Amino acid sequence: MTIKVVGIVGAGTMGSGIAQTVAVAGLQTVLVDVTDSALDKGVKALTGSLDRFVAKGTLDAVTRDAALARIEASIDYQRLSRCDLVIEAATESTELKVRLLKQIESVVRSDAIIASNTSSISITALGAALAAPSRFIGMHFFNPVPLLPLVEVINGIQTCSDTAEAVRQLTLQLGKSPIVVKNSPGFVVNRVLVPMINEAFFALADGVATAEEIDTGMRLGANHPIGPLALADLIGLDVCLSVMDVFLHDFGDPKYRASPLLRELVAAGRLGRKSRRGVYNYD
Repeated sequence: MTIKVVGIVGAGTMGSGIAQTVAVAGLQTVLVDVTDSALDKGVKALTGSLDRFVAKGTLDAVTRDAALARIEASIDYQRLSRCDLVIEAATESTELKVRLLKQIESVVRSDAIIASNTSSISITALGAALAAPSRFIGMHFFNPVPLLPLVEVINGIQTCSDTAEAVRQLTLQLGKSPIVVKNSPGFVVNRVLVPMINEAFFALADGVATAEEIDTGMRLGANHPIGPLALADLIGLDVCLSVMDVFLHDFGDPKYRASPLLRELVAAGRLGRKSRRGVYNYD
């Protein structure tokens, strides 16, 4: 199928970034969240991001204005009824995602594709909650969405080949590079990445080195563009913890036990950049 209108449910960091990317690619975009304040915050964030691209000369003002004109922000789920594809981009909670996916399915056309931007939860399990799981798929974008080119396209056991191919083609249309991934906890990137981040928290808690030294070591010694602890702050410590808990539950292997320090920082509300404090202070 040809995808011309894309809906995004969730106007947070990931949802607003996906909306920006879709609109810049020339597609009509419907951004939905539960409150006007959440929508206002999301639209403000993506507008600021577009302005920065213009200031850097990587985007012209005409393209920015045209992208903004393609975005419709609404608290009304019925606005998703005209979408060819709807991407759920809510917090990493199975219960929340299932509830939102069912709500999406109740308003979209029977031929519309439904996707989740989950970074760790089983696509097969989420799809099983829907009446038509063959049209459900995973589209895992990476933060910051407008800059990072990768999208993991995850097929659940029920996902049909037409759904998978339509989403792969859309990913290319968005200027992204898709990799097709088997459904498994954490898929590819997070299965490798988040345990490394978790181990950095263990090293920090053990006093092996300071946060700055751990990050410098991985940047200069492993050629990483950003250290694991700074990356955790960018991703969100709560997201990292949620992914580790999914791994521990789904694999049943104690090697995926979350660092007590990571859990303690999340309990304190120190979630990283989005709360202005995580491993580092962003005031």
